[in-house]
Parts: sequence; structure tokens; C-alpha cells
Amino acid sequence: MKTVSFSGCFLQMFIKNTFLPMESSTFLVMAYDHYVAICHPLRYSSIITEQFVINAAIFIVFCNLLGTVPTPVLAAKLNYCASNVVENCICANISVIKLSCGDIHLNKLYQFVSVWCLLGSDLVLILLSYCFILRALISLQSGGATTKALSTFGSHLILILFFYTLLLVFIFTNKAGKKIPSEVPILLNVLHHLIPPALNPIVYGVPTQEIKQGIIKLFKF
Repeated sequence: MKTVSFSGCFLQMFIKNTFLPMESSTFLVMAYDHYVAICHPLRYSSIITEQFVINAAIFIVFCNLLGTVPTPVLAAKLNYCASNVVENCICANISVIKLSCGDIHLNKLYQFVSVWCLLGSDLVLILLSYCFILRALISLQSGGATTKALSTFGSHLILILFFYTLLLVFIFTNKAGKKIPSEVPILLNVLHHLIPPALNPIVYGVPTQEIKQGIIKLFKF
């Protein structure tokens, strides 16, 4: 069994809680990009400018930093007088604060509010964007244009559905408590941190013609 210091554990908690909503916010920006490309193609170059990309990146970083900083701070203020064995493979907030002898209701409440404000709002806006996109695709008369548009955001939508579905399952299994084996939330936590990043290069890279040709040449040898 490997050990980690309290400061190292809280740092890991901060990093994990910051980069997870950053990925969600990136999905939101990409969904908006697809919305503009399909629903307002003639205005794309005037809306999705270099300045827009810079502003979006700054907003994503600072919004998620400010939203997730209180999570490890609140956890660090608790009094830990029980076992220091975290029942998880990472320093997840809930797994760590369960070791405290103090009142953790504020910690749980803040995590619930921050998750649904950061990730929940992203999911709602992403779904709304794709509703507008699908409505625009249905109105297209050209089958070729529809197919091309679907290929543009299809892989992105699959990755989004996988990301949020696994996240929601993980949240609900944690809420179930002792009704399910403790290993299940841990496994889902690991899968949620490993599979989406591993799928990113495949989902976004394979549709690119140059990469696809390079893979074909590699396997021909």
C-alpha cells in the first residue's frame, strides 16, 4: 500500500476537480463551434475568431479554477482523527472527507452545487446546441450535405455522451451508498479518468484523412 501526504492528497484533489470540468467546458465550446459551422456557416469566420478562442480558453481556465478551489480548501480544514486509509485509488473528495471526524455536510453540499453548476450547465447548453444542429440538418434538402455535417460532429457527440453517461452513473452509484459494492464506484472513477482521454486521439484523429492514410500505411507494412 502506497502512502501520500495530506498536502499531496489535497493537491491531487484540486487538480482532478479542476481538469474534469475543464474538459466539459471544452466540449461546450466545441459544440458551439459546430452549431455556428452548421447553422450559421456564412458568419462562421466572423464569430469564431482568434480572439474568441483566446477569450474562451481564458474563461474556461479561470471559471473552473475559481469554482473548484473551495473543494480542497474545505476538505483541508476538517479534523482527521480516524483511519487515514482512503477507500479509493485517487484522492477523491468524498472518499477523503469520509475519514474526517467533523461535520462534512458543507463539503458535500458545495461539491453537489459546484458539480451541477459547472458540469450540469455545460451539459444543458451542449444538448441545446445539438438540438438546433439536428433541426438544421432535418431542414437540409441535400443528403450529401447532411452526411458531411453528421461526420463533422458525430464522433464528438459520441465522446460527449460517453463522458456524461459514465459521470452520471458514477454520481448515482455514490449516492446509492451501501446498496452496491464499494468497488463499483472506484472502478467507475478509474474508467471515467482513463477512457475518455484515451478515446480522444482515436475519435478526433481517425476521421482526419491524413491520419487515416498513415494508419493504413503502417499496417500494410
